[in-house]
Amino acid sequence: MRDKQVDRVREYLRKTPVAPVGSILALVPNREYGHIIVNHLLRRGEIKRVTRGWYTVRDDPSLLVYCLKPAYLGLQDAMSFHGLWEQETVPVVVTARMVRPGVREVLGGNALVRRISPGHFFGYDHLQSGDLLLPVSDPEKTLIDLVYFNEAGPNLAAKFRGRVDRRKLDGYLKRYGRAFRGRVIDALR
Repeated sequence: MRDKQVDRVREYLRKTPVAPVGSILALVPNREYGHIIVNHLLRRGEIKRVTRGWYTVRDDPSLLVYCLKPAYLGLQDAMSFHGLWEQETVPVVVTARMVRPGVREVLGGNALVRRISPGHFFGYDHLQSGDLLLPVSDPEKTLIDLVYFNEAGPNLAAKFRGRVDRRKLDGYLKRYGRAFRGRVIDALR
């Protein structure tokens, strides 16, 4: 299959980390032909399915974070980004969308999806990972999420001590209840 529309789709997918099928179909004049192009490129292995309706030319399971917006990479994965965790981790996507939580197979690897309430969705920055900018929770929000999801280990305080901006942490904790604030402060001791 060789024509201008296919080349246009290939070029678009090379330039973007992930692409929704709607954007791909908008590049061609006929939606049915757009689906034929997508299926052709999938069969040839030129593109890969990240999740339903999302495609990429890359192999990074972290790209799932773009498909579940609003979302960021958090927990142990964020600790790895900030140099607080030395073990290899699967991408942990924290999202405010109503999606099925749990482990998913993404691009030949696994990714863990966790849900959080929209009122607690904040505290992330975009960090460089190769040639991509990925949304990753900052150290303060990572600490809060570890306590929130009951994944705070016994030596957690030593890892975060000196890396957490206490003023920023206190500002974040104002969005939570008093009992939970106490649990986060106790985890930092």
